[in-house]
Amino acid sequence: MGEATRQGRLRKAPEHFLDAAGIARVQEEARGGRRDFLRGAFAAAAAVTAAGAARAQGDGDPNILQLPEHSRGLGQGVATDGYGKPSKYEANVQRRPSPGLTQTRQASVSFAPLQSLFGIVTPSGLHFERHHQGWWDIDPTRHRLMVNGLVKTPKVFTLDEIMRLPSVSRFHFIECGANTGMEWGNVAVPSVQYTHGMLSCSEFTGVPLVTLLEMAGADLKKGRFLLAEGADGSSMTRTIPMELITSGQVLVAYGQNGEMLRPENGYPLRLVVPGVQGVSWVKYLRRLEVGDQPWATKDETVHYVDLMPDGTHRQYTSIQECKSVITTPSGGQQLLDRGFYSISGLAWSGRGTVKQVDVSVDGGRNWRRALLQGPVMDKCLTRFSLDWVWDGRPALLQSRAVDSTGYVQPNYRQLREVRGTRSIYHNNAIQTWKVEANGEVRNVQVS
Repeated sequence: MGEATRQGRLRKAPEHFLDAAGIARVQEEARGGRRDFLRGAFAAAAAVTAAGAARAQGDGDPNILQLPEHSRGLGQGVATDGYGKPSKYEANVQRRPSPGLTQTRQASVSFAPLQSLFGIVTPSGLHFERHHQGWWDIDPTRHRLMVNGLVKTPKVFTLDEIMRLPSVSRFHFIECGANTGMEWGNVAVPSVQYTHGMLSCSEFTGVPLVTLLEMAGADLKKGRFLLAEGADGSSMTRTIPMELITSGQVLVAYGQNGEMLRPENGYPLRLVVPGVQGVSWVKYLRRLEVGDQPWATKDETVHYVDLMPDGTHRQYTSIQECKSVITTPSGGQQLLDRGFYSISGLAWSGRGTVKQVDVSVDGGRNWRRALLQGPVMDKCLTRFSLDWVWDGRPALLQSRAVDSTGYVQPNYRQLREVRGTRSIYHNNAIQTWKVEANGEVRNVQVS
């Protein structure tokens, strides 16, 4: 599906994005996730009560505890398929496509279940997906990576040759430039999986891109830009400023979370460009061309641009600014009783590390400093938490992140004063979840 059409759909009001059945389905998915501690804690308590009542019936002695089957019988053997899978009780924790956003699965998005995840690492099988013309499982023995342009010796690398070079492993977040894009004008979707789920974080393993350029004798003075090209049908091409590459941060990666990349995540090679929007992390990487100016490809001049209030398009705005979101409690979940809760969420910045996160339960009138859970790493997700006692009255939950440059995450009023309401990309405004008196949590916007 064309990007212009996709942008048009993103700007539509919520009833055009999800019908009543779609909203009900999304809310049910949000309630059913493993990370729904709000229900899970009570379910666990009920299970303990039930276990206490299940005492032995066989001998007629109520004082003898009847052990459950799994404590008395022989368990299953080692899996024969050789790859472990989640418990059947976690079947609801899965990435999900966007209902109504696109009309073809080959050019679509699937959102990571942020409400169900712990820590900062996204399991590879739950990593969000964005495809422009479908994904491929490419034969690694036939795949090649070319380096050309302003170089002394053009090179063609096999995967084996790249994997024999010294490697590095680093944790970084990746966020689609359109993440939260549906919320620019109004509330469009009910759950954090759909508001912020085009976000994931992994440990990536590969070779610094600058190493390959040096092997080809790249002219790093005249060559101020790099064109990265993918091998899929869309031939995704993006311009990367050379200063990002010479810093050593950009990787040609083949590993993710301790194993080879998954096919839907770019197997066998992809770029890792820390802090930069996901479209520049070119998947199925096949060519790198060194040049002296930006290439102005279709995906950086027509698409992935910011429409400003005066009607101009802002181009090459790739850095993902400081941002945060509360993942629990969040839209679609429900608090079942008054009392203690731990508010938890994620913060990140494309310009450095997260310095602090403040949390408000009254719509931004008062703020409390949240606890940052280690490790806190450069251009990586950071988990935060805050103790909270809910008194049963309506509450407006917000988080506000500050990064190592001093940048403070804006609210919607501040963001719209600069960017207007017609954008799609780079929405890093403060997210608000409203807790109703009955405990239901829903998505609202507070300026």
